[in-house]
Amino acid sequence: MPTVDKVLKEKGTEVASIGREQSALEAAREMNIKRIGSLVVVEAGKVVGIITERDILRRLVAKERDPSKTTVSEIMSTPVACCRTDTKLEECRGVMTDKRIRHLPVVEDGRLRGIITSGDILAQEINEHKGTIEYLHEYLYSPQAPHG
Repeated sequence: MPTVDKVLKEKGTEVASIGREQSALEAAREMNIKRIGSLVVVEAGKVVGIITERDILRRLVAKERDPSKTTVSEIMSTPVACCRTDTKLEECRGVMTDKRIRHLPVVEDGRLRGIITSGDILAQEINEHKGTIEYLHEYLYSPQAPHG
């Protein structure tokens, strides 16, 4: 199975981030603008948390808090599960399943190197299986295929 590095080489290493003292409203707006489901919370270059749509729903909306007066640090998830560039995607999938999360920041040497999502893993798995699917389709539906 491929590693995180393979995915990052294909999708890039840009990561949307936010500071812990910014408002939840700013976080929600940034996620909407970028059409993403999370922001990595960074302080002095280090990952200190992650804020997701789920965090906003559970810790802000459901508790009727004012998004302009609530800081990211008040509703972010911490500690953050992370991976490295040499982590196998299978291991990432296991962590995401066990922790019921969809985003894993990629951290190496204390620096944020990218982010991997459950969608990235699914896309990689689909690409891996494409060849097999095409072969089986040809085998089953080609005129030379034995039909019994």
